[in-house]
Amino acid sequence: MTTPLHFAVVGAGMAGVACARTLLQAGHRVTLLEKSRGFGGRMSTRRSEFGGFDHGAQYFTVRDKRFAQALLTAQTVVRPWSANTVRVLDEFGHVLASSPPPSEPHFVATPGMSGLVEHWVQPLAHPELHGDLPARTLTETRVTHIERDVLHPEQWQLRTEDAEGGQHVLGGFDRVVLAIPHLQAHDLLLVSGHSPELRQSLAPVQVAPCWTLMVAYPQAMQPGLPHIGPQWNAARSVHHRISWLARENSKPRREPIERWTIQASPEWSSKHLEDDAERVKAKLLKGFAEITGIRATPTHAEVHRWRFAQTQQPLGRPYVYDKSLGIGLCGDWCLGHRVEDAFVSGLELALEMI
Repeated sequence: MTTPLHFAVVGAGMAGVACARTLLQAGHRVTLLEKSRGFGGRMSTRRSEFGGFDHGAQYFTVRDKRFAQALLTAQTVVRPWSANTVRVLDEFGHVLASSPPPSEPHFVATPGMSGLVEHWVQPLAHPELHGDLPARTLTETRVTHIERDVLHPEQWQLRTEDAEGGQHVLGGFDRVVLAIPHLQAHDLLLVSGHSPELRQSLAPVQVAPCWTLMVAYPQAMQPGLPHIGPQWNAARSVHHRISWLARENSKPRREPIERWTIQASPEWSSKHLEDDAERVKAKLLKGFAEITGIRATPTHAEVHRWRFAQTQQPLGRPYVYDKSLGIGLCGDWCLGHRVEDAFVSGLELALEMI
Protein backbone atom coordinates (compact mmCIF):
# COMPACT_ATOMS: atom_id res chain seq x y z
CA MET A 1 0.00 0.00 0.00
CA THR A 2 1.14 3.57 -0.69
CA THR A 3 1.94 5.93 2.17
CA PRO A 4 -1.28 7.21 3.78
CA LEU A 5 -2.13 10.81 2.92
CA HIS A 6 -3.99 13.38 4.99
CA PHE A 7 -7.15 14.64 3.26
CA ALA A 8 -9.24 17.66 4.20
CA VAL A 9 -12.84 17.20 3.04
CA VAL A 10 -14.88 20.40 3.20
CA GLY A 11 -18.62 19.76 3.35
CA ALA A 12 -20.47 16.92 5.11
CA GLY A 13 -23.37 16.39 2.75
CA MET A 14 -23.81 13.17 0.79
CA ALA A 15 -20.93 13.89 -1.63
CA GLY A 16 -18.49 14.86 1.10
CA VAL A 17 -19.30 11.93 3.36
CA ALA A 18 -19.20 9.44 0.47
CA CYS A 19 -15.78 10.80 -0.49
CA ALA A 20 -14.46 10.90 3.07
CA ARG A 21 -15.57 7.38 4.00
CA THR A 22 -14.03 5.98 0.80
CA LEU A 23 -10.71 7.68 1.57
CA LEU A 24 -10.83 6.39 5.14
CA GLN A 25 -11.62 2.85 4.00
CA ALA A 26 -8.58 3.03 1.71
CA GLY A 27 -6.35 3.65 4.74
CA HIS A 28 -5.93 7.41 4.51
CA ARG A 29 -6.27 10.04 7.22
CA VAL A 30 -9.34 12.27 6.88
CA THR A 31 -10.43 15.53 8.48
CA LEU A 32 -14.06 16.36 7.63
CA LEU A 33 -15.14 19.99 8.06
CA GLU A 34 -18.75 21.20 8.05
CA LYS A 35 -19.99 24.77 8.57
CA SER A 36 -23.36 23.64 10.00
CA ARG A 37 -24.07 21.94 13.32
CA GLY A 38 -25.07 18.65 11.74
CA PHE A 39 -24.53 16.43 8.74
CA GLY A 40 -26.47 15.92 5.56
CA GLY A 41 -26.31 19.13 3.51
CA ARG A 42 -29.54 19.15 1.50
CA MET A 43 -30.37 15.72 2.92
CA SER A 44 -31.36 17.61 6.03
CA THR A 45 -34.17 17.13 8.50
CA ARG A 46 -35.60 20.14 10.34
CA ARG A 47 -36.82 19.24 13.81
CA SER A 48 -39.82 20.83 15.50
CA GLU A 49 -42.02 20.09 18.50
CA PHE A 50 -44.50 18.52 16.06
CA GLY A 51 -42.03 16.25 14.28
CA GLY A 52 -39.41 16.39 11.56
CA PHE A 53 -39.50 17.90 8.07
CA ASP A 54 -37.34 16.71 5.17
CA HIS A 55 -36.97 20.25 3.94
CA GLY A 56 -34.28 19.40 1.38
CA ALA A 57 -34.16 16.13 -0.55
CA GLN A 58 -37.52 14.37 -0.26
CA TYR A 59 -36.56 10.84 -1.27
CA PHE A 60 -33.97 9.00 -3.33
CA THR A 61 -33.84 6.38 -6.05
CA VAL A 62 -31.23 3.68 -6.72
CA ARG A 63 -29.78 3.15 -10.19
CA ASP A 64 -26.02 2.82 -9.68
CA LYS A 65 -24.80 -0.62 -8.53
CA ARG A 66 -22.20 0.95 -6.23
CA PHE A 67 -24.86 3.02 -4.50
CA ALA A 68 -27.01 -0.09 -4.12
CA GLN A 69 -24.05 -1.95 -2.62
CA ALA A 70 -23.35 0.84 -0.17
CA LEU A 71 -26.98 0.90 0.94
CA LEU A 72 -26.61 -2.70 2.11
CA THR A 73 -24.60 -1.24 5.01
CA ALA A 74 -27.50 1.05 5.94
CA GLN A 75 -30.50 -1.26 5.88
CA THR A 76 -31.50 -0.22 9.40
CA VAL A 77 -32.09 3.40 8.30
CA VAL A 78 -33.51 3.03 4.77
CA ARG A 79 -37.16 2.31 3.98
CA PRO A 80 -39.27 2.30 0.79
CA TRP A 81 -41.89 5.04 0.48
CA SER A 82 -44.88 4.82 -1.83
CA ALA A 83 -46.96 7.96 -2.31
CA ASN A 84 -50.67 7.71 -3.19
CA THR A 85 -51.71 8.37 -6.78
CA VAL A 86 -53.00 11.88 -7.39
CA ARG A 87 -54.18 14.15 -10.17
CA VAL A 88 -55.30 17.57 -8.95
CA LEU A 89 -57.34 19.86 -11.21
CA ASP A 90 -58.30 23.48 -10.70
CA GLU A 91 -61.82 24.85 -11.23
CA PHE A 92 -61.15 25.15 -14.96
CA GLY A 93 -59.99 21.56 -15.34
CA HIS A 94 -56.31 22.42 -15.59
CA VAL A 95 -53.85 20.05 -13.89
CA LEU A 96 -52.38 21.58 -10.71
CA ALA A 97 -50.49 18.52 -9.50
CA SER A 98 -49.85 14.89 -10.38
CA SER A 99 -48.10 11.83 -8.99
CA PRO A 100 -44.33 11.38 -8.86
CA PRO A 101 -43.17 9.05 -11.66
CA PRO A 102 -44.00 5.46 -10.57
CA SER A 103 -41.34 3.88 -12.79
CA GLU A 104 -38.87 3.12 -9.98
CA PRO A 105 -38.97 2.61 -6.21
CA HIS A 106 -38.65 5.64 -3.94
CA PHE A 107 -36.73 5.39 -0.66
CA VAL A 108 -36.34 7.57 2.42
CA ALA A 109 -33.97 7.48 5.35
CA THR A 110 -35.22 7.26 8.93
CA PRO A 111 -36.07 8.92 11.21
CA GLY A 112 -35.46 11.68 8.62
CA MET A 113 -33.57 12.05 5.37
CA SER A 114 -30.45 13.12 7.25
CA GLY A 115 -30.39 9.64 8.82
CA LEU A 116 -28.49 8.06 5.91
CA VAL A 117 -25.62 10.55 5.94
CA GLU A 118 -25.55 10.49 9.74
CA HIS A 119 -25.26 6.69 9.60
CA TRP A 120 -22.39 6.74 7.13
CA VAL A 121 -20.51 9.53 8.89
CA GLN A 122 -20.23 7.65 12.19
CA PRO A 123 -16.67 6.28 11.65
CA LEU A 124 -15.51 9.84 10.96
CA ALA A 125 -17.50 11.52 13.72
CA HIS A 126 -16.67 8.86 16.34
CA PRO A 127 -13.43 7.15 15.24
CA GLU A 128 -12.79 5.96 18.80
CA LEU A 129 -15.80 3.66 18.53
CA HIS A 130 -14.49 2.08 15.33
CA GLY A 131 -10.98 1.05 16.33
CA ASP A 132 -9.44 4.53 16.61
CA LEU A 133 -9.58 5.28 12.91
CA PRO A 134 -7.38 8.15 11.60
CA ALA A 135 -10.29 10.56 11.27
CA ARG A 136 -11.85 13.58 12.90
CA THR A 137 -14.85 15.76 12.19
CA LEU A 138 -15.22 19.48 12.88
CA THR A 139 -18.72 20.94 12.71
CA GLU A 140 -19.65 24.63 12.87
CA THR A 141 -16.34 25.24 11.11
CA ARG A 142 -16.34 27.40 7.98
CA VAL A 143 -13.31 27.28 5.71
CA THR A 144 -12.38 30.80 4.60
CA HIS A 145 -9.03 30.30 2.86
CA ILE A 146 -6.84 27.57 1.36
CA GLU A 147 -3.09 28.23 1.41
CA ARG A 148 0.21 26.46 1.43
CA ASP A 149 1.30 25.15 4.83
CA VAL A 150 3.80 27.51 6.46
CA LEU A 151 5.91 24.68 7.89
CA HIS A 152 5.55 22.27 4.97
CA PRO A 153 5.03 24.20 1.69
CA GLU A 154 4.21 21.01 -0.23
CA GLN A 155 1.12 20.61 1.93
CA TRP A 156 -1.99 22.71 2.52
CA GLN A 157 -3.42 24.57 5.47
CA LEU A 158 -6.95 25.86 5.92
CA ARG A 159 -8.01 29.05 7.64
CA THR A 160 -11.31 28.53 9.39
CA GLU A 161 -13.92 30.40 11.42
CA ASP A 162 -15.97 28.82 14.19
CA ALA A 163 -19.56 29.59 15.25
CA GLU A 164 -18.40 32.35 17.63
CA GLY A 165 -16.24 34.02 14.98
CA GLY A 166 -12.99 32.59 16.28
CA GLN A 167 -10.19 32.23 13.71
CA HIS A 168 -8.13 29.05 13.41
CA VAL A 169 -5.51 27.50 11.14
CA LEU A 170 -5.43 23.76 10.42
CA GLY A 171 -2.42 22.41 8.56
CA GLY A 172 -0.67 19.32 7.28
CA PHE A 173 -3.07 18.36 4.48
CA ASP A 174 -1.76 16.54 1.41
CA ARG A 175 -5.02 16.88 -0.54
CA VAL A 176 -8.13 19.06 -0.27
CA VAL A 177 -11.68 18.13 -1.35
CA LEU A 178 -14.37 20.79 -1.73
CA ALA A 179 -17.73 18.99 -1.49
CA ILE A 180 -19.79 22.17 -1.48
CA PRO A 181 -22.02 24.05 -3.96
CA HIS A 182 -20.13 25.01 -7.10
CA LEU A 183 -20.35 28.77 -6.56
CA GLN A 184 -19.07 28.43 -3.00
CA ALA A 185 -16.18 26.32 -4.28
CA HIS A 186 -15.48 28.89 -6.99
CA ASP A 187 -15.42 31.78 -4.51
CA LEU A 188 -13.22 29.91 -2.03
CA LEU A 189 -10.69 29.14 -4.78
CA LEU A 190 -10.89 32.72 -6.02
CA VAL A 191 -10.24 34.34 -2.65
CA SER A 192 -7.43 31.83 -2.07
CA GLY A 193 -5.89 32.65 -5.46
CA HIS A 194 -5.81 29.08 -6.77
CA SER A 195 -6.42 27.26 -10.04
CA PRO A 196 -8.15 29.53 -12.59
CA GLU A 197 -8.64 26.36 -14.65
CA LEU A 198 -10.74 24.76 -11.91
CA ARG A 199 -12.83 27.91 -11.56
CA GLN A 200 -13.35 28.26 -15.29
CA SER A 201 -14.51 24.67 -15.59
CA LEU A 202 -17.48 25.51 -13.35
CA ALA A 203 -18.84 28.22 -15.67
CA PRO A 204 -21.47 26.03 -17.43
CA VAL A 205 -23.04 24.79 -14.17
CA GLN A 206 -26.40 26.29 -13.23
CA VAL A 207 -28.11 25.56 -9.91
CA ALA A 208 -31.48 27.06 -8.95
CA PRO A 209 -32.56 28.15 -5.45
CA CYS A 210 -35.61 26.87 -3.58
CA TRP A 211 -37.88 28.32 -0.93
CA THR A 212 -39.35 25.56 1.26
CA LEU A 213 -42.42 25.85 3.48
CA MET A 214 -43.00 23.51 6.45
CA VAL A 215 -46.43 23.33 8.12
CA ALA A 216 -47.94 21.24 10.92
CA TYR A 217 -51.57 20.65 11.93
CA PRO A 218 -51.63 18.92 15.33
CA GLN A 219 -55.34 19.74 15.57
CA ALA A 220 -55.93 17.06 12.92
CA MET A 221 -55.10 14.45 15.57
CA GLN A 222 -58.01 15.40 17.81
CA PRO A 223 -60.72 12.69 18.14
CA GLY A 224 -64.00 13.37 16.40
CA LEU A 225 -62.64 15.88 13.90
CA PRO A 226 -62.89 15.13 10.17
CA HIS A 227 -59.84 14.18 8.11
CA ILE A 228 -57.85 17.25 7.10
CA GLY A 229 -56.64 17.69 3.56
CA PRO A 230 -56.42 15.41 0.52
CA GLN A 231 -56.27 11.62 0.40
CA TRP A 232 -52.92 11.67 -1.43
CA ASN A 233 -49.49 12.04 0.14
CA ALA A 234 -47.18 13.59 -2.46
CA ALA A 235 -47.39 15.36 -5.79
CA ARG A 236 -45.43 17.27 -8.38
CA SER A 237 -47.15 20.56 -9.06
CA VAL A 238 -47.36 22.93 -12.00
CA HIS A 239 -48.83 25.66 -9.81
CA HIS A 240 -47.06 28.94 -10.61
CA ARG A 241 -45.48 29.01 -7.14
CA ILE A 242 -45.14 25.40 -6.03
CA SER A 243 -43.37 22.43 -7.61
CA TRP A 244 -43.61 19.76 -4.89
CA LEU A 245 -45.74 18.80 -1.88
CA ALA A 246 -45.33 15.88 0.52
CA ARG A 247 -47.15 14.73 3.64
CA GLU A 248 -44.27 14.05 6.02
CA ASN A 249 -46.28 11.77 8.32
CA SER A 250 -46.94 9.41 5.38
CA LYS A 251 -43.27 8.43 5.32
CA PRO A 252 -42.21 5.33 7.29
CA ARG A 253 -41.07 5.72 10.90
CA ARG A 254 -42.21 9.35 11.11
CA GLU A 255 -44.17 11.13 13.83
CA PRO A 256 -47.97 10.86 13.28
CA ILE A 257 -48.83 14.58 13.47
CA GLU A 258 -50.12 15.98 10.16
CA ARG A 259 -47.17 17.77 8.53
CA TRP A 260 -46.43 18.95 5.01
CA THR A 261 -43.30 20.10 3.23
CA ILE A 262 -43.95 22.39 0.26
CA GLN A 263 -41.21 23.40 -2.16
CA ALA A 264 -41.47 26.39 -4.46
CA SER A 265 -40.57 26.14 -8.12
CA PRO A 266 -37.06 27.13 -9.27
CA GLU A 267 -38.50 30.02 -11.29
CA TRP A 268 -40.57 31.42 -8.42
CA SER A 269 -37.73 30.91 -5.92
CA SER A 270 -35.29 32.76 -8.18
CA LYS A 271 -37.70 35.67 -8.65
CA HIS A 272 -38.38 35.95 -4.90
CA LEU A 273 -34.96 34.93 -3.60
CA GLU A 274 -34.44 38.05 -1.50
CA ASP A 275 -38.06 38.50 -0.39
CA ASP A 276 -38.92 38.77 3.28
CA ALA A 277 -39.49 35.33 4.82
CA GLU A 278 -42.97 36.24 6.13
CA ARG A 279 -44.06 37.38 2.67
CA VAL A 280 -42.76 34.15 1.14
CA LYS A 281 -44.58 32.13 3.81
CA ALA A 282 -47.89 33.87 3.12
CA LYS A 283 -47.65 33.34 -0.64
CA LEU A 284 -46.68 29.67 -0.35
CA LEU A 285 -49.47 29.03 2.18
CA LYS A 286 -51.93 30.48 -0.33
CA GLY A 287 -50.62 28.20 -3.09
CA PHE A 288 -50.70 25.21 -0.74
CA ALA A 289 -54.35 25.88 0.07
CA GLU A 290 -55.24 26.18 -3.63
CA ILE A 291 -53.72 22.77 -4.39
CA THR A 292 -54.74 20.76 -1.32
CA GLY A 293 -57.89 22.51 -0.15
CA ILE A 294 -56.38 22.84 3.34
CA ARG A 295 -57.37 26.35 4.42
CA ALA A 296 -57.00 25.89 8.17
CA THR A 297 -54.29 27.97 9.81
CA PRO A 298 -51.33 25.73 10.65
CA THR A 299 -50.13 25.66 14.23
CA HIS A 300 -46.57 25.61 12.94
CA ALA A 301 -45.32 27.29 9.76
CA GLU A 302 -41.79 28.26 8.78
CA VAL A 303 -39.78 28.70 5.61
CA HIS A 304 -36.22 27.86 4.65
CA ARG A 305 -34.29 29.30 1.73
CA TRP A 306 -31.88 27.06 -0.15
CA ARG A 307 -29.66 29.24 -2.31
CA PHE A 308 -28.32 26.16 -4.10
CA ALA A 309 -31.02 23.54 -4.47
CA GLN A 310 -31.67 21.93 -7.84
CA THR A 311 -29.15 21.56 -10.65
CA GLN A 312 -30.49 22.96 -13.92
CA GLN A 313 -27.30 22.44 -15.94
CA PRO A 314 -24.80 19.91 -14.52
CA LEU A 315 -21.07 19.86 -15.14
CA GLY A 316 -21.42 16.65 -17.16
CA ARG A 317 -18.67 14.68 -15.41
CA PRO A 318 -18.48 13.25 -11.88
CA TYR A 319 -15.81 15.56 -10.42
CA VAL A 320 -13.15 18.18 -11.09
CA TYR A 321 -9.59 17.47 -9.98
CA ASP A 322 -6.36 19.44 -10.32
CA LYS A 323 -3.79 16.71 -9.73
CA SER A 324 -0.85 19.13 -9.67
CA LEU A 325 -2.41 21.02 -6.77
CA GLY A 326 -4.14 18.08 -5.11
CA ILE A 327 -7.49 19.94 -4.98
CA GLY A 328 -10.72 18.24 -6.07
CA LEU A 329 -14.36 19.31 -6.29
CA CYS A 330 -17.44 17.11 -6.09
CA GLY A 331 -21.20 17.36 -5.53
CA ASP A 332 -24.51 16.44 -7.10
CA TRP A 333 -24.11 19.47 -9.39
CA CYS A 334 -21.46 17.52 -11.30
CA LEU A 335 -24.00 14.98 -12.58
CA GLY A 336 -27.50 16.23 -11.77
CA HIS A 337 -29.58 16.91 -8.67
CA ARG A 338 -30.34 13.46 -7.27
CA VAL A 339 -29.01 12.04 -4.00
CA GLU A 340 -27.35 9.28 -5.97
CA ASP A 341 -25.55 11.85 -8.14
CA ALA A 342 -23.92 13.27 -5.03
CA PHE A 343 -22.87 9.81 -3.82
CA VAL A 344 -21.34 8.84 -7.18
CA SER A 345 -19.52 12.15 -7.46
CA GLY A 346 -17.91 11.84 -4.02
CA LEU A 347 -17.05 8.18 -4.59
CA GLU A 348 -15.44 8.69 -7.98
CA LEU A 349 -13.39 11.69 -6.84
CA ALA A 350 -12.05 9.66 -3.90
CA LEU A 351 -11.08 6.79 -6.19
CA GLU A 352 -9.31 9.22 -8.55
CA MET A 353 -7.39 10.91 -5.74
CA ILE A 354 -6.09 7.64 -4.30
